Amino acid sequence: MGASHSMEVSQFCLEGRFIDFVIKDGYKLKGLMLGTHEGESYIKLAKHLRAAFDLRLPPGTWLQVAGYKEYDIKKDKVTLKAERVMAARSEMATVQSIAAPQEPPSIDNAKVKPAKTKATILVCQKSDCMKRGGKAVCQALEAALSDRGLEDQVTIKGTGCMKNCKAGPNLVMPDKTRHSRIQATQVPALMDKHFGDKSLETQPENLKEAAIFNAKFC
Repeated sequence: MGASHSMEVSQFCLEGRFIDFVIKDGYKLKGLMLGTHEGESYIKLAKHLRAAFDLRLPPGTWLQVAGYKEYDIKKDKVTLKAERVMAARSEMATVQSIAAPQEPPSIDNAKVKPAKTKATILVCQKSDCMKRGGKAVCQALEAALSDRGLEDQVTIKGTGCMKNCKAGPNLVMPDKTRHSRIQATQVPALMDKHFGDKSLETQPENLKEAAIFNAKFC
């Protein structure tokens, strides 16, 4: 009874620019930061959205987020939890998929060529990993992608701490394989192991989603 009186729940709907994802333990998606006319807001994502969200969504994309707002009266704290995320009207023409699988293309759209998409290599950017050679690893990854002609198919994204500082540098490959104590000299062999001579046309479908993350963080 006390809990019901100390918590108020209502619906909310916000529209703003996507700033960045909030990642826990270096790879667990928990929520996103949204910039609105009232300032920046942290919004938790419901479990079904975390599983389907495309981590390559470009910062600055206009989003419309709807869900539930919980206000803890005792703590004077507001928590926003998203149940639905979609592109705002101004972005409908450029962002086709954010957090839900799309229907197969209709016959009318059969001649439209799909946009090229990128897989993402996550690299810890925290100081411990950087001190252990993380910067050189990033540079080696970029060189290896260029040497293999994969720079248009794979991008590198910096992340927060992966909670394995003493074993840095840490990185996560597109297939979710995690590697620790990686040195720049090991990068070419690592790339051959994960990509070989194959292009991403032969990679699993879950690597081919709509939004593309183009920025380089190293």
